Amino acid sequence: MYEQEINRSQLIRTEEELRALIGFPSELVERKMIAQLDHHCRDFIARSPFVLLSTSNSQGQCDVSPRGDGPGFVDVLDDRHLVIPERPGNKRIDSLRNIIANPHVGMLFLIPGLGETLRINGRAYITKDEKLLSRMAVKDRAPVVGIVVEVEECYMHCAKAFLRSQLWKPEAWLDKEQLPSSAAIIADHARMDGVTAETVADRLADGYKNRLY
Repeated sequence: MYEQEINRSQLIRTEEELRALIGFPSELVERKMIAQLDHHCRDFIARSPFVLLSTSNSQGQCDVSPRGDGPGFVDVLDDRHLVIPERPGNKRIDSLRNIIANPHVGMLFLIPGLGETLRINGRAYITKDEKLLSRMAVKDRAPVVGIVVEVEECYMHCAKAFLRSQLWKPEAWLDKEQLPSSAAIIADHARMDGVTAETVADRLADGYKNRLY
């Protein structure tokens, strides 16, 4: 259907074509990017309980993964390095496998209620340094590995997407009854004998209760 509907003559293939339509950033936008974690970036990270981590493999296939914990869960080591703890998950380790193949990563730090976000790009590697990881222990459980990021770019991103989506406005949220069922979606996608929305829901609930750390 997509192939039939898309007009390939209207596809944009060069940056020059894009610039002709969109234009160029202002001097302020160009100059706002810095190459280190100054006191503003450190303060933002210290208040952030949630970060989106973007990675890609050696073929350029991309992945975005959420990371969240108490505010300041990402440990800033110095003005060029930070560490993201790898908490227990589903063991797909998509982000970790990508980092091994391609160290370039992008991060988007969010603070609930704040429309502006902090974007950080850099090069990542995986550490099993127990001394370093013990600093991020929760309930006496330290992460087995962590993601160290060598910062290359830092800059603030404006709030337009959050204003358009009304993401932080509870009155704009769907009622609970209108929300998609994650358990039903997983069960339908997996298509395994004996796996139903109910069994998946039970498994998710158990993981959320007993295996956060």
